[in-house]
Amino acid sequence: MKTEDFGILVVDDEFGVRDSLTRWLQEDNYRVDSAASAKEALQKLDHTRWDVVLVDLKMPRMDGIELLQRIREIDEQIVVVIITAYATVDTAVEAMKIGAYDYVTKPVDPDDISRLIQRALEHKTLAKENILLKSNIKEMQGQYKIIGESLSLRKCLEMVETVAETESTVLIRGESGTGKELFARAIHLASHRRYCPLVTVNCGALPDTLLESELFGHEKGAFTGAQYRRKGRFELADGGTIFLDEISTISPKTQIDLLRVLETKQVTRLGGSKPLALDFRVICATNENLETLVKEARFREDLYYRLNVFTIHIPPLRERRSDIPLLTDYFIQKYVQAMNKAVSGITSEAMDLMVRYSWPGNVRELENVIERAMVLCKQDRIDIDALPLSLYTQAIGDNQDSLDSVERAHILRVLHRTGWNITQSAATLEIDRSTLYNKIKKFDLAR
Repeated sequence: MKTEDFGILVVDDEFGVRDSLTRWLQEDNYRVDSAASAKEALQKLDHTRWDVVLVDLKMPRMDGIELLQRIREIDEQIVVVIITAYATVDTAVEAMKIGAYDYVTKPVDPDDISRLIQRALEHKTLAKENILLKSNIKEMQGQYKIIGESLSLRKCLEMVETVAETESTVLIRGESGTGKELFARAIHLASHRRYCPLVTVNCGALPDTLLESELFGHEKGAFTGAQYRRKGRFELADGGTIFLDEISTISPKTQIDLLRVLETKQVTRLGGSKPLALDFRVICATNENLETLVKEARFREDLYYRLNVFTIHIPPLRERRSDIPLLTDYFIQKYVQAMNKAVSGITSEAMDLMVRYSWPGNVRELENVIERAMVLCKQDRIDIDALPLSLYTQAIGDNQDSLDSVERAHILRVLHRTGWNITQSAATLEIDRSTLYNKIKKFDLAR
């Protein structure tokens, strides 16, 4: 911010002090005003925003200590600097214990007061940024909330709370779409590293040569096309956490390099010779069986043991079906806001299909289904007509590809859509009522 954006109020019963301080601070381009008493200062504080208040310690009727206490009640973010004579320095120090930022002795030196004000405003800016950062952290924790109340999920969340307080490497295991990155973020946000970055690397999305550069960085000229020095993800995660997703996909050479980095906490950029000491925590994830890969000599055993310090296994959605209604409601509310649609929930018939479905794509698939349903929904609640055919066919039985299975699913969907109105359903299906009755009997359909 520019200096003119900051407001400073000078409070002193001596005109000469007020006038001198005001002129000096105005020369530094601050917005400055003055008050001859604590009462006048409180009136100005009531009508105008001030960043710093310079308060004379000895004033008639209400002294600087009492004014300081009143200012702290008005706004704790206002920086208060005490002005005092040499004989009352002890009192000024005491004032600092109850909230004053610093003190300056009379006679006041212009250079000293200028430096003090600059430090005070930097302190205020940092304090404001810290409050904003903490607010953003809380907002992120809400945004990345893990939804569910099933016993298996609660056990996972308890493990998150336990390991977050440590520096141990964490291996998160689970099928694709179960929310492994969400759990990694939860661990980071619950740790003391939460005010530092969480750096995510999808190891499976990058070719081996590019992955090395992404992880460890490179020096200018390290390889063809390296026109400048670049920091790697480990450097970017210094002080924070690095999340290595799909760790099972990295090549044998990268496994060796990664093992060395994990053991030494030092990174050497590609083309460089000087190792960089770093402070980071590692969380990794995989949807493959690492034990099998170790037996097949596709994953280093020593790296496996280095990563497998603390393991969290996230259960698939089909093993925690009681969480499906909660997740469904959560995603409906999410897309109600995103799409600005007046959808209040989901019908019992549609929810029944949701709970019975096996969800091979887990939570990611469920969210995609809800997003699609929200696009198609024209009522105040999502009905089975807005759900994909795969939910119907699985509810019918194992032989989902047979003609009878597809026909049964389609008839059932039309019947539900029309509220089992036979005449309307027959017209929609372009068959007569007797044929529809025969189909209902044949497929053993029930309302």
